[in-house]
Amino acid sequence: MSRNNWAAVDDYIVGSLFEADPVLDAVLAANHDHGLPAIDVSPAQGKLLSLLARMQGAKKVLEIGTLGGYSTIWMARALPADGKIVTLELDQHHAHVARSNFERAGVSERVELRVGPALQSLAALGTENAGPFDFIFIDADKPNNPHYLSWAMRLSRPGTAIVCDNVIRDGDVVNEDGRDANVEGARAAFSFIGSEKRLDGTAIQTVGAKGYDGFAIAIVE
Repeated sequence: MSRNNWAAVDDYIVGSLFEADPVLDAVLAANHDHGLPAIDVSPAQGKLLSLLARMQGAKKVLEIGTLGGYSTIWMARALPADGKIVTLELDQHHAHVARSNFERAGVSERVELRVGPALQSLAALGTENAGPFDFIFIDADKPNNPHYLSWAMRLSRPGTAIVCDNVIRDGDVVNEDGRDANVEGARAAFSFIGSEKRLDGTAIQTVGAKGYDGFAIAIVE
């Protein structure tokens, strides 16, 4: 199977199970038009995040890594009327595009976007006693995965679900001799989850429009 086949199956999934969504299509188009990198989650992955948040009964969500807000919107739509998602983004330009996308999607009132280095924003959330969050999605710079997971633990409660994206890296995660910083970050995520006694987790390999990758998912005990 080639990447073209994987992408075709993704298209089949979306065509078979999803209703047309011009708003989300416009969000992706806006991201492209403003020069954002095409590293958003796929529509199938976005729907998965939405379903996981709904299964969790989440009212408070934390997202580390906003980009143009595509995944944020999927999760914000899963929240109840009084729900809230706090999303963290480093890049001012990305944040500007994301805010416009939130307005386009009608979810601005449910989204709090904080701009700056994520570790500083997380420290501020800790100082503010902003937790606990019910659902946490980590999709930012991979070398900081263990630091993000550490903060996720501090801002969680027993039962919080944590999802960490891009942990397979085209299968390079098994290459112990590799020195790619993103692969090392993926391996660090596995090490953290595997050694943290308060986490019960697994990982899923995925193929699709985004190629060969996967995510780790864990529950705080």
